[in-house]
Amino acid sequence: MNKVLIVDDEKRMRDLIELFLLPHSFECLKASNADNALEAFNKNKIDLVILDIMMPEVSGFELCQRIRKFSDIPIIMLTARDEQQDVVRGLKLGADDYITKPFDESELIARIEALLRRTRPKELIEVNGLIWNKENFQLIYNQKVINLTPKEFEMVGYLIKNPNKVYERGKLIDLIWGYASDVEGRTIDSHIRNIRDKVRQAGFPIEQHLKTVWGIGYKWIN
Repeated sequence: MNKVLIVDDEKRMRDLIELFLLPHSFECLKASNADNALEAFNKNKIDLVILDIMMPEVSGFELCQRIRKFSDIPIIMLTARDEQQDVVRGLKLGADDYITKPFDESELIARIEALLRRTRPKELIEVNGLIWNKENFQLIYNQKVINLTPKEFEMVGYLIKNPNKVYERGKLIDLIWGYASDVEGRTIDSHIRNIRDKVRQAGFPIEQHLKTVWGIGYKWIN
């Protein structure tokens, strides 16, 4: 079941969106402001955000920027005004789509489902015989399971799913431990070292694929 975070300062709107989503098997979390929304991120694995632009104190634009610092989660912006500048600004700040109030249930559901289809992660990836299988949380080479910890498995997943993308240590911390974590960069180095040792012992040429980008972080090369 996909978990959707609804962020809007109007209770009536939060409840209406939840009413639309529940019959379509979405689990809904609701937040009335930026602080509550970020707290929800820290405590839950969220699949999509519906974010109102016009909120007091911290606007939807600013909250969108904050979310983009630690997550690539799909974001749909809500606006009460069909103004081109709002749409353009939201998209430039990292939103994936927008919808103008008032809207009907079918339009909202269609936009959510389209975004989730585009961003749904691959469940199984193979590189030169090394298989990363999210469904059963296994990394396999030569038909043998390589015993990784959950965080090591997750780290390999981010790298192997995005070849040639450089992940800074801080970005990996945000993705795996959460933006509020006090984990340090050397923890990432330790996990990478363990991954290399375990995969190397299985016979896979890990040095050809898992590369250190000195002073920055790590990347995977297919």
